[in-house]
Formats: sequence, structure tokens, C-alpha cells
Amino acid sequence: MTDQTPQPGPGTGTRPGELLDRFLARLVDGILLAVVDGVVVTGIVVGAVMGDSSGLYYGASGYAASAVSAVLGAALYLGYFGYLESTRGQSVGKMVMKLRVLGPQGGNPTLEQSLRRNCWVAFGVLGVVPVIGGLVGGIASLVAVVMIAVGINSDTVNRQAWHDRFAGGTHVVKEG
Repeated sequence: MTDQTPQPGPGTGTRPGELLDRFLARLVDGILLAVVDGVVVTGIVVGAVMGDSSGLYYGASGYAASAVSAVLGAALYLGYFGYLESTRGQSVGKMVMKLRVLGPQGGNPTLEQSLRRNCWVAFGVLGVVPVIGGLVGGIASLVAVVMIAVGINSDTVNRQAWHDRFAGGTHVVKEG
């Protein structure tokens, strides 16, 4: 059976995903992941690891809880996008917005390509650095998002940004 995933280009019924559609897809994914991260990672896993159900962490145990939360949160985000894009070509947000990620040769991107195009979501792991790690990770994520938005908006033909090029030339296309 051959891969029937549409290829970008003239006459194929697909066009590059626009910035607004991609933003809304990422917003849907972000809300979904924030709920899962907040409930599972922070509430259950960190609470169980630290053995403190009060939710108040101080001193060394507070640092450990922050570090565990940062690492598990980064793994959750990378795993979500890596798995769904490499197996389905779409995250939940992309399904809602009728977007699909295509690898450089068409079809779904490989797991490596998907992880490379989403590597910036792992900046949250900088939260393991005491005091300033969370701030630095947040600023790095914001810079990455701005650069992606500017790149998508500037490339009027393919709507690719640095993260698509870093992944070997992935494309986000609008279906239908």
C-alpha cells in the first residue's frame, strides 16, 4: 500500500498552512498539554515523588520537585508532538485546524524530523537550573516562537520557518 498523504505544490489540493491556522492549532495543543501537564506531571507524579500532598515545596525538596516537573514537562511536550506528527502527521490541534505535517519527501515526517522541528518546546527543561532556569527557559521559548512566527510570515511561498528547515525541510499544509 502506498502513502496517500498529499504532497505540497500546485494542483495537489493542498496549500501551505497559514500563520493563524498554525497558531490556533498550537493553542489547542497547548491547552490540552497544559491540562495534562498540570494534572498528571505536577499534581500526581511530583506529589508522589516528593511525598507531600500539600503542594507546598520548600528548600531542597522544592528544587527537586521543580527539576522533576521541568524534565517531565519537556518530555511530555516533545513526546506528544514527536509521536503524533511521526505516526499520524497531525497533533490534535492540527486535526482540528485541518493541518498536516509532511516530511521533506512527503508523507509523515520521521520521529527524528518531528523531534527536530519541535525541539524548542524542550526549553522548559532549563527549569532544572535553580532560581533563573525557568525564566531563561521561558524567554528562550518566547524567542523561538517569535522567530517561528516571523519566519512563517516572511516565507510567502512555503510558509516554512527555521524549525522546518532544521528538520530537513518539513512542510505544514492545509488539507481540503
